[in-house]
Amino acid sequence: MVTVNIHEAKTQLSKLVDQAVKGEAFIIAKAGKPLVKVAALDAPPVPKRLGFLAGEIAVPKDFDRMGEAEIAALFGIVA
Repeated sequence: MVTVNIHEAKTQLSKLVDQAVKGEAFIIAKAGKPLVKVAALDAPPVPKRLGFLAGEIAVPKDFDRMGEAEIAALFGIVA
């Protein structure tokens, strides 16, 4: 495991973080004394929203035509 001092970690943070994400953890030290270990996190899966009401509601078959006559009347269209 690589050990870097605080100054080096500041100047090369992006590179060090990229390496940590790839599985190469590193240690940050101050005056040669290890202070912290930096390693990638296992991110929790993002919950899926699609279909979250499945089985809870029913959509009528004519859903896309509901209110058709009222809407046409608002625009002055004879249905």
